[in-house]
Amino acid sequence: MDYHLLGLILSFLFNGTKVLAGYPIWWSLALGQQYSSLGSQPILCGSIPGLVPKQLRFCRNYIEIMPSVAEGVKLGIQECQHQFRGRRWNCTTIDDSLAIFGPVLDKATRESAFVHAIASAGVAFAVTRSCAEGTSTICGCDSHHKGPPGEGWKWGGCSEDADFGVLVSREFADARENRPDARSAMNRHNNEAGRTTILDHMHLKCKCHGLSGSCEVKTCWWAQPDFRAIGDYLKDKYDSASEMVVEKHRESRGWVETLRAKYALFKPPTERDLVYYENSPNFCEPNPETGSFGTRDRTCNVTSHGIDGCDLLCCGRGHNTRTEKRKEKCHCIFHWCCYVSCQECIRVYDVHTCK
Repeated sequence: MDYHLLGLILSFLFNGTKVLAGYPIWWSLALGQQYSSLGSQPILCGSIPGLVPKQLRFCRNYIEIMPSVAEGVKLGIQECQHQFRGRRWNCTTIDDSLAIFGPVLDKATRESAFVHAIASAGVAFAVTRSCAEGTSTICGCDSHHKGPPGEGWKWGGCSEDADFGVLVSREFADARENRPDARSAMNRHNNEAGRTTILDHMHLKCKCHGLSGSCEVKTCWWAQPDFRAIGDYLKDKYDSASEMVVEKHRESRGWVETLRAKYALFKPPTERDLVYYENSPNFCEPNPETGSFGTRDRTCNVTSHGIDGCDLLCCGRGHNTRTEKRKEKCHCIFHWCCYVSCQECIRVYDVHTCK
């Protein structure tokens, strides 16, 4: 796969945006125009906003895998927008800001937990995939999964080295999360939860061999799941995220903040669960302080009783209905051999939007 730096809009560099010290503004490398390959432009490492010294050294030392890091963040953002497409907050990004999600991630909410987890998972996923595809000289296939063959199959192909992808994500994404405060502790936990999801979902993928596809022999290799499966799993973890409280401890290095489960009667969170300690805004109305865009004019599902339904998504304000005419292919016929011919039909749909 020919990765390119999913680059930096020039206005990102000096636009005066107020950004919290802990905000992962390096995520902005996932948006904007495509530049030439980062691998051939090492000077761009110094142009990526928000890199701490450890990230800058990593970028310069491992320049050839940085396009995969950018691709991974973009993959995480796209999956976030898919998973939240029918919710009041739909993972909207802002084109002209270093803080690509606006103030939404300033708070230690469920939404922040999910975004950190899916972005970290995306980096691990994309790096692992690019290594297996041979786009980098510093990584390749996983040589550890070469044990005895199973019944009816043998090891072959290129097993994906998810351990390496997770290591890259951990070293790069967690580099700035070394402060002794609660937010860093939360971000580290959720980042790792996202990466652990990749490792937990690795599976055998096989290809059949034999006359006429008889599958007399199967060659199998260790593979990542589709990233959609990772998004689905982490979305479930978002819905069941554990609320925490912040505790302060005096240590030799000074005051350190840690997290403790708020409700002792509930099962404490594991390393695979998402955690948060601040409540989310309702996202019903526009609010520049919280980053809410509101839900006015959002399309809603009039037949749904869930959060994507017009009652909940529109926050009780009601909805408008209009009709739309759409051109669609219809009456398709398969002709031997081998093409399909279709007619074009006009169909009318009801579209419901929040007031």
